[in-house]
Amino acid sequence: MTSTALQPAILIVSDTASEDPSTDRVVDALTPLLLATDQSPWKTPFTNIVPDNILDIQRSICDWTDGQDAVNLVLLSGGTGFTTRDNTPEAVAPLLHRHAPGLVHGMLDASLKVTPFAMMSRPVAGVRNGTLIVTLPGSPKGAKENLEAIVRLLPHACSQAAGANSRLLHAGGMQKLEAEAGVSVGNNQRSGAEDSHSYQPQLGHSDCGHARHHGNKTAKSNDTSEGPSRRNRLSPYPMLSVDEALWRISNHTPDPVMVEAPVTPALVGSVVAEDVYAAEAVPAYRASTVDGYAVIAANLNEDSTTSTTGGTKGIFPVASVAHANASGIVPPLERGTISRITTGAPLPPNANAVVMVEDTLLHASTPDGTEEATVEILTDDIKPNENVRQPGSDIELGSRILRKGDIVTPVGGEIGLLAATGTNTVKIYKKPCVGVMSTGDELVAHDDPQRLRGGQIRDSNRLSLLSCLSSWGFPTVDLGIAPDTPAGELEERLRSAVNREETSIDVIITTGGVSMGELDLLKPTIERSLGGTVHFGRVAMKPGKPTTFASIPVKRSPSQTNDAPKTWGKKLIFSLPGNPASALVGLHLFVLPCLHKLMGMGQGKLASGTGPVPGLPVVTVTLMHQLPLNRERTEYHCAVVRASQTDGLLYACSTGVSVTGQRSSRVGNLAHANALLVLKPGQGYIEKGTLVEALLMGPIRSGV
Repeated sequence: MTSTALQPAILIVSDTASEDPSTDRVVDALTPLLLATDQSPWKTPFTNIVPDNILDIQRSICDWTDGQDAVNLVLLSGGTGFTTRDNTPEAVAPLLHRHAPGLVHGMLDASLKVTPFAMMSRPVAGVRNGTLIVTLPGSPKGAKENLEAIVRLLPHACSQAAGANSRLLHAGGMQKLEAEAGVSVGNNQRSGAEDSHSYQPQLGHSDCGHARHHGNKTAKSNDTSEGPSRRNRLSPYPMLSVDEALWRISNHTPDPVMVEAPVTPALVGSVVAEDVYAAEAVPAYRASTVDGYAVIAANLNEDSTTSTTGGTKGIFPVASVAHANASGIVPPLERGTISRITTGAPLPPNANAVVMVEDTLLHASTPDGTEEATVEILTDDIKPNENVRQPGSDIELGSRILRKGDIVTPVGGEIGLLAATGTNTVKIYKKPCVGVMSTGDELVAHDDPQRLRGGQIRDSNRLSLLSCLSSWGFPTVDLGIAPDTPAGELEERLRSAVNREETSIDVIITTGGVSMGELDLLKPTIERSLGGTVHFGRVAMKPGKPTTFASIPVKRSPSQTNDAPKTWGKKLIFSLPGNPASALVGLHLFVLPCLHKLMGMGQGKLASGTGPVPGLPVVTVTLMHQLPLNRERTEYHCAVVRASQTDGLLYACSTGVSVTGQRSSRVGNLAHANALLVLKPGQGYIEKGTLVEALLMGPIRSGV
């Protein structure tokens, strides 16, 4: 038996606890049951609290159960009663791939021995992928009693759910299993701490990575080795809303990686990974804010009997000149003299104010006529510190100049701050590298000099996507065109991109091959050949319904040592439709938020409600003409948004519309477009003058 520990997770379903986590008592009641001894097969449980909402419950479950980092056990507490807010069974049941009625009977039997009101509970148990899911009552006492009834059997159940060899598990017979679990007929309760949890699982999720890497037993895609008659006639992938698809992308996108970079123009577009503090004060000395003359101005509180000057008005000899340069050293200023000074230059010692040159007259020059000998100051209103910048008055030494989550913009302000304060390097989040591949036997390179023949078409998608990614500042790798060949070059090209060491790729974008045809091979290749997981394969949108998002497990070596054990990571894949408009809409709508998260956008300041949000910015625009609506799907309509110089409002005009709307195959739809109009499903038309949401892809233009 292996000593691999199992990872549990506890999800509290409660409106009250979601608003005030301190009110929850269930986690403290359940955790000791799992961690009763030093030999416990369980790790410390992950925990989360969500309100009594089906979507929130399902999102948390999928977060823990889908993908390579899936937990072994999810325990849900709360929401299993009969009130209108008890939604846990309705949320859990649709997610289960296999039900476990025996665990439900075991919990109910134990509860009925305590109270007849146990009949009012609606527990659910089963397996999703390789994770066991069990619902428990919301009260700490009830949750604990239910878990006690089954807890000693759960390691065995989790091992089987994770893919352990059942024959090996049962090789010693049922009595051996009962002895290892510390249970027997008529005794499902604890029989002593020294025996509890003595059973160690045969196989946990952490042992399954290699097997999953070479094939996905839960693959939904067509098996390419079977004939057309065995293919799916309907997509096996559920149709998700755009919001749900975006949530899954965010959920499966890894956290950004922090790196240290020199302060150069190459920082533009990067996100600051930690607060930056001024290494030097700005200015570092008392500096003049004007061209004029440094003087010693009398303090209003100064005793007139001790002052040797009656003010600044009068004729004064020019004792020195102070320029804004690095080498100039000016002697201290004596009372009754002045020093000519330029803007930004340091004040001479003893000087405490500057008179503007406009408030003076030349009185006399030096004998050779090259310099000022005496200057008349026309004003007597100059006070100490007038026209003077004090040290650190712009930026104090040690003050915070940039926050975690700030973007280094091309305006130049952030670079200027770093340079002015003597900051040589800064921690930023590494920008992800993106590989782009087109698929299809019909594709020809856009610059191929030969004339097209038969069903050939120019590959416009790859060039469009690479251009857009480069304009966003992401490093890219051109992965070329892969043919539609089952178990052939497509698989090898994807595998090579996933395992690429030189210019390692973080995100792969493919176009084409994601629909239902016999040559649509992206999903089967990802799931069946590369051991990946398709997180979604259809989205209720137009264009781009077959848009697919997946991840492929990879082994990565820690950079610090070559002989350190390798750890599991993952590469993300966006498989976009082959139609040009669909591909570009998918890039802006789905890929960009993922890349933004990978580069750290949304870190730091987002939590306080400010700062940039991943994805395209959203504005409200007024339609300039009537547009047809799609009855079933939200349409992302290509448009030009302009700002009116008359009323300052934003107006949108379609880049091309017909009776049936914009065609996804029309590459010209996105030419000149700077926005995607979000047109919700409906009957008929949306009228001119209606306010709609628009996702900005580029700068707003002027004039209507």
